[in-house]
Amino acid sequence: MTKLQANLLLFLTAIIWGFSFVAQRAGMEFVGPYTFNAVRFALGSLSLVPLVYFLKGKKRNNLKRETKPLIIGGLLAGSVLFIASSFQQVGIVYTSAGNAGFITTLYVIIVPVLGLFLKHKINKQTWVGAILAIIGLYLLSVKGSFSLGKGDSLVLVSAFFFAAHVIIIGFYTDKVNAIKISIVQFAVCSLLSLAVAVFIEEIVWATIKQAAIPVLYGGLMSVGVAFTLQVVAQRKALASHAAIILSFESLFAVLGGWLILNEGFTTRALIGCWLGW
Repeated sequence: MTKLQANLLLFLTAIIWGFSFVAQRAGMEFVGPYTFNAVRFALGSLSLVPLVYFLKGKKRNNLKRETKPLIIGGLLAGSVLFIASSFQQVGIVYTSAGNAGFITTLYVIIVPVLGLFLKHKINKQTWVGAILAIIGLYLLSVKGSFSLGKGDSLVLVSAFFFAAHVIIIGFYTDKVNAIKISIVQFAVCSLLSLAVAVFIEEIVWATIKQAAIPVLYGGLMSVGVAFTLQVVAQRKALASHAAIILSFESLFAVLGGWLILNEGFTTRALIGCWLGW
């Protein structure tokens, strides 16, 4: 795979993820956030199982060497993904798909900043981008009381964990089979979400069926396809570069919210989005 192909896959991922905010927002009309995540990540994990048998990524003599990093990487990535998705999904209940999409993609700035702890060099352009992103966040989300709304605050927390997830995936992509680590991390995220849902939400099959379309899109496309494309593409793309391309999901989140959910934006909010991009 060339770097251009990897970048195109990441851009396709951004499109799928952008419209997934609409599905996540719509799904909240019928089921709780943890139930939604439990089902969609389970679907995403199961949808990839057949690919293991059709796409042989490793030879048999490498299986033993791959097992340990697969388990460790899958558990770590899945746990961080659970935390990130939980904050995001709960936050979407209290904010718009467009806001959630923009705030989530602030990880484009957070990824290289976290890279400082890994002794990565940060150029001037990144710091300029960080300042513009903060100004954009203020115009989009901060109200007259100089505080973030509840939903926006929760989604902002999720952005930090999504940034950590990008770095973790970037570390493990050259050590394990992309499909296998995707299956493991999605299964871990699903089980953790289900464990929480059992205690704090009412799980009813009838309401899950009512949310079938958002859940199917969230599970098969956003999780099964998009997260796997991210893992595959990051074999050839740096984590910081991947984050920049994936940040375009905010554009498609706003577009999807406008086209499908009839979400409107003030001039102030649109300026905030433009500065963040």
